[in-house]
Amino acid sequence: MRFAGLSATDRARLDAVGKVWNDDLGASRAVVLDVYRPHHKQKAANDGIVIHRDIAYGADPAHRLDVFESSSRCASGRGRPVVVFVHGGAFTRGSKSADGLIYDNVLRWFSRQGLVGVNVEYRLAPGARYPEGARDVAAALDWITASIERFGGDPRSILLVGHSAGGCHVASYLYDPNVARLPSRDVKGAVLISARLRADSLPDNPNANNVRQYFGDDEAAYEVLSPVAHAGSTRLPVLVAIAEFENRYIDAYGAEFVQRHTLRTGKAPRFVQLSRHNHTSIVAHFDTHEEELGHEIMRFAIDECGLFPCGLSSQKRK
Repeated sequence: MRFAGLSATDRARLDAVGKVWNDDLGASRAVVLDVYRPHHKQKAANDGIVIHRDIAYGADPAHRLDVFESSSRCASGRGRPVVVFVHGGAFTRGSKSADGLIYDNVLRWFSRQGLVGVNVEYRLAPGARYPEGARDVAAALDWITASIERFGGDPRSILLVGHSAGGCHVASYLYDPNVARLPSRDVKGAVLISARLRADSLPDNPNANNVRQYFGDDEAAYEVLSPVAHAGSTRLPVLVAIAEFENRYIDAYGAEFVQRHTLRTGKAPRFVQLSRHNHTSIVAHFDTHEEELGHEIMRFAIDECGLFPCGLSSQKRK
């Protein structure tokens, strides 16, 4: 059920804000966070998830990540698959855990499903411009493959997830040759949630100035710098998810990425659109009573990426 667990009043607030989403992104986002924060605060109070905060994966102060693990290890003794989340923020703002609730909720939910969660911070524009976001993703993955076993994770079984600008950085890391880093073979699949997969500075793009701060002022270069230009350059399994009410053009770019990936590889990636949801609620709703997208991602991780969470083996799945 859409917006399951929310009051009729809060469901109505989300429906109303969706209809005017792009009129004032800041005000729209504030409504969504106001609706979901109390639910996450209550859920996180005593949930058995251990969080290791602000672990350095590089030299810059922004090179920090949080690791989420269940308080109990797998009875089988094997490592849990690892889900790595890269947050959004229009390239110039945002953080992995501004209040200990939003974005933490994504990793808490996956930890409950039998995975180890990693929440990644990265450098922001204009101080760090294209392709530094993708290179920070690469550095975080270097740390994860070297160190995640200490937290019960399997460094050879990684699902990489990015939202908004974070989805752009994930896609650039995986597909863009300008990053000058081959993606790790330990990444078995990727999920791009409401990802900005094309650089543009169109007048009605509410984040056009943010795009320029990251990608630069040379709009003629935007095509080759955009992840959509490189869609399907590898056969890595990918799931693309968008909301019904998106920051302008993000839904179109997600569909374009799917089309280009399909034409290049001959196989369509999974594509999900969440009705009634918006650019923020598509991640803010994780770890509530609504689990449709979460379960879709878990099916993708198991069926296409071969990642089997604690308590589920490939033999059992068959």
